[in-house]
Amino acid sequence: MRLVGMLDSPYVRRVAVSLQLLGLRFEHQSLSVFRTYEQFRQINPVVKAPSLVLDDGTVLMDSTLILEYAEGLAGKRRSLMSQAESERRAAFRTIGLALAACEKSVQIYYERVTRPPEKAHEPWVQRITEQVLAAYGALEAQAIAHPLAADSATIDQAGVSTAVVWHFTQATLPEVVPAANYPTLRDYAARCEALPEFRAAPHGDGTYPPAG
Repeated sequence: MRLVGMLDSPYVRRVAVSLQLLGLRFEHQSLSVFRTYEQFRQINPVVKAPSLVLDDGTVLMDSTLILEYAEGLAGKRRSLMSQAESERRAAFRTIGLALAACEKSVQIYYERVTRPPEKAHEPWVQRITEQVLAAYGALEAQAIAHPLAADSATIDQAGVSTAVVWHFTQATLPEVVPAANYPTLRDYAARCEALPEFRAAPHGDGTYPPAG
């Protein structure tokens, strides 16, 4: 399989870390939806990251759908989703909050890097800022109520998504979401970033696995 997209995208990185934890082999092609648009379009005309090119040439997209497919490939060897109803419900709540925080963080980031400052629509920026803060406030409370595992053997998708999204926000919008206001998330993500699966797919424009 070939994972297409840059690791500075939390959606791409979420998949890269999860595939490793699931024990699935893959190649990574670091293409930008901006700088290498035409090259990306040759692989997936929709130009959506992440894209996962399967061995038969089928192209899957959307990180959640890719991860659902990956779970099926991993089978009984490993799953990042509990089968226990109460644990699954808590995980879905956490993942939903993490992805909401991710979506709003990406929207704010794109507002900054793609729209000229004089054309920024302040009411929209204010709205999505309120949304990202609400998502992180709820995610902090959720992480306190339902502590997340932070080791390679037991971390689940709720933990992967939370840690990856937090790192993205702190790398791009630290002044919008002050780390000191969310100590549980801050400390949890730091532990996850020390895991080999996270270190092998670091946030940025590099390629998994690291050269050398």
